[in-house]
Amino acid sequence: MKRFITAGAVIAAAISGATADLCSQGSTEDNGNWYCQEVTGITYTGVGGTGSYNKVTKMDSSSGTCSSSAFSYSGSLSPLDEEVSLHFRGPLTLKQFAAYTPSSSSSSSKKARRSAHERRHAHAHGHAHFHAHNKEVRDAQKRAVGDWVTATIDGQVVSWANEWSGVSTAAAASTTAAATTAAAATSSAADLVNVKIAAVQKASSSSSAAASSAAASSKTSSASSSSSTGGWTRNAYYDSESQTADGVVFLNHNGGSGSGTFDYVFGNSLSYASSDGTEGASSPQVLADTQLDSNVEVVIMSDNECGDDDCGYVRPDTVAYHGFDGSVKAFFFEFGMPSDGNTDSATNGDMPAIWLLNAQIPRTLQYGQSDCSCWTSGCGEFDIFEVLAPGDKRCKSTLHGNISGGDSDYFARPTSGTIKAALVMDSNNIHIKVLDDSFDFSSGVSASDIEDICTSTTTQSDSVSIFALS
Repeated sequence: MKRFITAGAVIAAAISGATADLCSQGSTEDNGNWYCQEVTGITYTGVGGTGSYNKVTKMDSSSGTCSSSAFSYSGSLSPLDEEVSLHFRGPLTLKQFAAYTPSSSSSSSKKARRSAHERRHAHAHGHAHFHAHNKEVRDAQKRAVGDWVTATIDGQVVSWANEWSGVSTAAAASTTAAATTAAAATSSAADLVNVKIAAVQKASSSSSAAASSAAASSKTSSASSSSSTGGWTRNAYYDSESQTADGVVFLNHNGGSGSGTFDYVFGNSLSYASSDGTEGASSPQVLADTQLDSNVEVVIMSDNECGDDDCGYVRPDTVAYHGFDGSVKAFFFEFGMPSDGNTDSATNGDMPAIWLLNAQIPRTLQYGQSDCSCWTSGCGEFDIFEVLAPGDKRCKSTLHGNISGGDSDYFARPTSGTIKAALVMDSNNIHIKVLDDSFDFSSGVSASDIEDICTSTTTQSDSVSIFALS
């Protein structure tokens, strides 16, 4: 197996065996939820693993049933190394959002190994709780079946399982993660790599143009050269003040209103979100510089629309986009969570949240019967900042899936003004850190900045919590 070393892997030894949290310093039980100490950084270790979940393969509205098949995964961060969607629930103001992956210049020296909610949404989120074949591509043709191949293609670091054994079979090729139909026709390892190249080039075309546009924006032009010197490249960016939206699309759950679909069996699908996030829209809109009210949810995905089955199965007639893929990725947020006085916990009153899901979940059925989503069988969710009771001033984090757990230490809810925060997912670890207000969500973030975020959350202290998942 080829193992790539990233910032997360370098520091893994330093945090292995760490204590779970800061609860030894005191804890409080509040309406069934435990809270220990306020922190500014949390690291989850042991995130990835080996397991399987059920991928939805059909939704039949005439019978009201959904079919699925078992899908196996293995490796660091899996299954959250797959495409994920980002979700924001009010009361919340989202000022900035950015998604990054390692650039080609940094990935050559820092390499990562890739491997393959209680239904969050069934209980209403109440929480009861490639042009040239470079050396890496040529090496793909020499891998054993099942080995993970990592290559830099058109500036994107991508990975996939080698499935060519020297004997062409449609069944082996059909599991290739990027274009099932095309992969089934491959007859050699070179052809299989070409399919992967084509898929990645398609996925990168819109984000490449977006990065160029974003570099010209007034808020980010001063740092536009940082990606060229190595580090991490910004693939998606939103700024509410300038109404910049590059590489992102805003969705919600109002299918049947302007876009998407609705029926009395499965309810609403995804739809384009109106500019205030409250209704559906007939075309993509930029989220306004506004406050989302209680229980209003907006979903951010990449602006790369699904097509030719490259997202796997999606609900018929829904609005379907790719999420943010990769075994190493980072998300940055600037947000506030003002209190709006709503006390109805049944409808998530005054319970803001930011979380991510395996993107298959919203593309089939995020809210509804459990067999129509891979959530129940463990395809993955991570709550980043979540308020668990109306008006509470504490934000907790929780991992849901076949490996799961939640740290009882918490972040202070930003009820006044905004904060900046980072989520770095790297080498079996998830790091959450509150950043300095001066941190710039530029078109490129240096490798040292990412490493600083990771290393600053790997030594337990009065402000840093480490939670080891079993």
